Amino acid sequence: MEEPIIRCPRCEWRPKAESRWQCEPKCGTSWNTFWTGGVCPGCGKRWLHTQCPQCFARSPHKDWYHFPEEDDESVEEEKTETIDA
Repeated sequence: MEEPIIRCPRCEWRPKAESRWQCEPKCGTSWNTFWTGGVCPGCGKRWLHTQCPQCFARSPHKDWYHFPEEDDESVEEEKTETIDA
């Protein structure tokens, strides 16, 4: 299985290795939430939603992960729907 592409489901902003989120209001730890699947390494809190620093939308953390083969399938479905219409 290929590595997922991580991007905001709303605006498609992609985090860099140096991107950081803060565990607020819990312990204040600053870390890249995608390195731990949304779990704070300081206190262990699992964040179910992640806020985009670009568009500020909050989305379920799992929705940030996009797998290339899934994206290919959705493109194929769109093509089929267009042809059938």
